[in-house]
Amino acid sequence: MSENKILIAYYSYSGNTKLIAEKIKNITGGEIFEIKTIKEYPRNYTDVVNLAKQEKEQDLRPELANKIDISNFDIIYLGTPVWWYTFATPIKTFLTEYDFTGKTIIPFCTHGGGGASATYSDMEKLCPNTTIKTGFTSYEHSAKDSEIEEWINNLK
Repeated sequence: MSENKILIAYYSYSGNTKLIAEKIKNITGGEIFEIKTIKEYPRNYTDVVNLAKQEKEQDLRPELANKIDISNFDIIYLGTPVWWYTFATPIKTFLTEYDFTGKTIIPFCTHGGGGASATYSDMEKLCPNTTIKTGFTSYEHSAKDSEIEEWINNLK
C-alpha cells in the first residue's frame, strides 16, 4: 500500500497560521502551499477586519493568485485564521475552486480570542463528499510543537 501524499495548504494574514503550517510540515514531511490572493489585504487591522466582515456578509470569494494540482494528494491539512467566526474568505475560494471528493481535509486555525467558532462545521458544509478530521485550534501563535504532534498522532 502506498503512503498517503500530504499537502499542507494555508492562508495566513499575520503569519500565525503560517507558523502552524510550517510546524505541520516538519512533523509530516508534507508539501506546503501558501494560498495567496491577487489583491492583498490592508495591513491596518481595523481595515482588514471591516473588509473581512463585508466579504463574509456578501459571500465574496477573493481571486487567488496561485493554483496547485491537488489530484495527487490524499490528505490536505488546511489552515486559516478565524475571521468573523469562520474561515477566512480566501479559504472559501480555495474550497470552492477545487474538487475535494474522496480526500481527507484536516483543518487547523488560529484566532485572536474567539476560538474556532464555526470554522470546521462551515468546512463540512462546503465539502460534503470529503472526510474532515478533528481540527487543531491555536490562539495566535501559541501552539507548541508537542501539542501539534500529539494532535497529528491522535488523528490516525
